[in-house]
Amino acid sequence: MDKTTVPRNDESRVSSRAPNRWLVLANVSVGTFMSTLDGSIANVALPTISGQLNTPIHIVQWVLTAYLLTICATLPILGKLADLWGRSRVYNYGFLLFAFGSALCGLSHSFGMLVFSRVVQALGASCLMSSSQAIVAEVFSQGGRGRAMGITGTMVSLGSLTGPGIGGILVGRLGWTSIFWINVPIGILGFVAGLYLLPRPSGRRKREPFDYAGSALFIAGMFSLLYTLSNAQEWGWAAPATWGAFAFSLTMLGAFCAWERRSAHPMLDFGLYRIRAFAIGNAAALLSFMALFFSNVMMPFYMENVLGYSTELTGYTMMVYPLTMAFAAPLSGWLSDRIGPNFLTTAGLAVNALGFGLLNTLSAHEPAWAVGLHLALFGLGGGMFQSPNNSSVMGAVPRTKLGTAGGLNALVRNVGMVLGISLSVSIYSSRLRHLGADSGAGADTLSAIGALHFVFWTAMGICLLGLAVSAGRIARRPATDQAEARPER
Repeated sequence: MDKTTVPRNDESRVSSRAPNRWLVLANVSVGTFMSTLDGSIANVALPTISGQLNTPIHIVQWVLTAYLLTICATLPILGKLADLWGRSRVYNYGFLLFAFGSALCGLSHSFGMLVFSRVVQALGASCLMSSSQAIVAEVFSQGGRGRAMGITGTMVSLGSLTGPGIGGILVGRLGWTSIFWINVPIGILGFVAGLYLLPRPSGRRKREPFDYAGSALFIAGMFSLLYTLSNAQEWGWAAPATWGAFAFSLTMLGAFCAWERRSAHPMLDFGLYRIRAFAIGNAAALLSFMALFFSNVMMPFYMENVLGYSTELTGYTMMVYPLTMAFAAPLSGWLSDRIGPNFLTTAGLAVNALGFGLLNTLSAHEPAWAVGLHLALFGLGGGMFQSPNNSSVMGAVPRTKLGTAGGLNALVRNVGMVLGISLSVSIYSSRLRHLGADSGAGADTLSAIGALHFVFWTAMGICLLGLAVSAGRIARRPATDQAEARPER
């Protein structure tokens, strides 16, 4: 890589005293795990919170929704701020803000206070998510990026999928506030360690005005879009309220795009999407996460309502997925450093498509080990895809745009999760009604299996679409770091 092409005032240049990159990775891994964990750890606590705070269950869902929507609405903004203010600074203060928000959650004695505290906590998580990949891509720019991205990808998977299990243990033994208090010492220790471990930029950072108007339009558009998707099933997809909300969100996002194209200092650089590896990687990641969350949401329905598993057995069986990915992702990242990401990403989506196809062979009488073997395929496919894909995406952008790229990459992941959750539940419920069955837990076994099969065939189709998108980069030579050496526009 030709370092002479990087501008002298590039804020991403680290000081000559290079940090220990594996200690940096450890610090980033803790922040990544903690921020993704809290997206799902509160799931099992909702009935307890509902009872103790005297809040209806359909309202208490905002404990989850507020966290997820805040992250999605602020990720690109904080990624841009990381490029302007310094990635390590934004990331490290994210630890502190996350710990503060967690303490507020633990101290909350009313539902309104708890939702407000979750928003504060989500802002800290967004700081962590938007800068973590950029820091890893920068520190490992001389080699080993795929392996490092494999480890952070494992943390994302473990955080997202072990949340309900860890939350159940904590709520059962220590009460619902414990799922928030546990973050406080970890966040403080992570902040203190980051002061010494994270790379510090040398030279002066670029000074440019922040795009407040673009940020406001993006927040309004993204928040309303995801809120509508999350509630469309309850409102009715054909209801005027649903179409009105969609029209408002698309208008806001359209105004955002028009504003950004005219702005001299845009919040989101659409020029990144002219980089082939970045555009393909983000599109494939969106489809991959959307499909995988079909299984993440629907498999508990299958195990508890059809197979009659207990909640505990369902939790243990679901853990096969993240544990398999914990082994597959680092190995896949290591391989991508040697053979490139193109084959691994496409093969990973093929494995996921195969996994959904095989789910349609499951009957109403299956042992837990058989279900676990099917879920292991998703851990293998997800691990094969995510690590090389993240490495390819982050390696394709100029260094001065790493923060923005990292924020967009994390945004794609979270939007894919929201789409997967809302679409899978909607398709499942609609299919049950088509079969003349109850849309709740009382659906008969044959109808439930028929509806689940329809959901899984749909997810397989999404995987195959993602595979076709990802295959677009196979004809190209493996992604390298040469884009990083390009001078910024």
